[in-house]
Amino acid sequence: MTSNPTPNPSRKQPAPDLIRGEGSVVEINFDGLIGPSHNYAALSLGNLASARHAGATSRPRAAALQGLAKMRFVMGLGLTQGFLLPLERPDVGFLRGMGFAGTDDQVIARAAAADPRLFAIACSASSMWTANAATVSPAADTADGRCHISAANLSRMAHRSIEHPQTHAQLAIAFADPAFAVHEALPAAFGDEGAANHMRLCSRHDAPGVEIFVFGSDGGSAAGGEEGGRFPARQNRRASEAIARRHGLDSARTVFAAQSQTAIDAGAFHNDVVAVANGPVLFAHEQAFADPARLKADLAAVMPDAVVIEVPASAVSLADAISSYLFNSQLLTLPDGSMALVLPKEAEATPSVRAYLAALVAGNGPIRAAHFVDVRESMQNGGGPACMRLRVVADPARVDPRFLMDSAKADRLERLVETWWPEAIGPADMANPDLWGQVRAARAALLAEVGISV
Repeated sequence: MTSNPTPNPSRKQPAPDLIRGEGSVVEINFDGLIGPSHNYAALSLGNLASARHAGATSRPRAAALQGLAKMRFVMGLGLTQGFLLPLERPDVGFLRGMGFAGTDDQVIARAAAADPRLFAIACSASSMWTANAATVSPAADTADGRCHISAANLSRMAHRSIEHPQTHAQLAIAFADPAFAVHEALPAAFGDEGAANHMRLCSRHDAPGVEIFVFGSDGGSAAGGEEGGRFPARQNRRASEAIARRHGLDSARTVFAAQSQTAIDAGAFHNDVVAVANGPVLFAHEQAFADPARLKADLAAVMPDAVVIEVPASAVSLADAISSYLFNSQLLTLPDGSMALVLPKEAEATPSVRAYLAALVAGNGPIRAAHFVDVRESMQNGGGPACMRLRVVADPARVDPRFLMDSAKADRLERLVETWWPEAIGPADMANPDLWGQVRAARAALLAEVGISV
């Protein structure tokens, strides 16, 4: 893992008309509204929770309501909340590209009958995990003073690799204001998993920060564990470097760190399963990185006031950290300046994690509270609270308001979910044309409700 201490002499000062002062620029958490096709097809190699629940009966209605309840909770902490919409599922365009012809209904029926696995790929609701939607660099970090957002190609998993065209289209609507620069995904040869392998440290959200890109594959060397592991690495170092260049980041404030193959093989398919950052705090498991001492030295060189909270394996094993999703939590700065963790209930139910958190919040450190939320449906498919949100530092007034949440909108969306979302989807339901008619009608009703066509 390395950082480049040489300043970029061509770096420009942020454009004053695009940067707002503290008070208008805030961190907005954009959660993915869980789609009506939420099911347990176990498509993600290396995701142990997903594999454990393969073939189980999912509950899309409960899943979406749990996600909305989490958004309400974060709003209740005094923070700004946004959301992104589920993608079109089944993805008929993808199925046509795979050779199925006819009307939309015929394409769906023929694909379901001919190749159930391929059809499951076209039906995946995995866009609910918006941490993988894109990588975001706030305006304070970039050469042109705009917030840069790059859609992730997610090319290492077939069901996710089909997401980025629809994701990019949605991001381009939500962030159409000139304060943003929205980029298409990188070429598929360079695996990019978005914000799930990206962290940022800063004194405050609207101040210049240090961006940390975590990679598993070096694109040609063994650094970070490229071949021969139990599970494949997903993030390519060259992809991370390309994102940093296109976002115009200061090389002196950009760090590239190799993910530990031990963590990948234990089921940490993304860095956000074993590490999370907020403000000046990096909260991570001691086995998260290939060379943690080097990372600490790199951070100390560029940000001396950075606080690294490293959880030892003697307190919380890697297995417990991953099964509980201790680190796949939202680490948030509250309006009073304190920090809090929003964790899944599974963390509270894991004795080692519960004991560690009790000591953590009782201490004199920056993290002063731990809150537990029920996102069981997401957890069973391999995604916790951090997976479910994309962090964007921006002035909310520059964001398309249709993508911003408030209590009244949450009320309307809850009523819509209760009316339209399927109650359950089991393996035997996957070939049922009535189900897919209901799923498509549910999304159409959602688009009509929010007034967006994507």
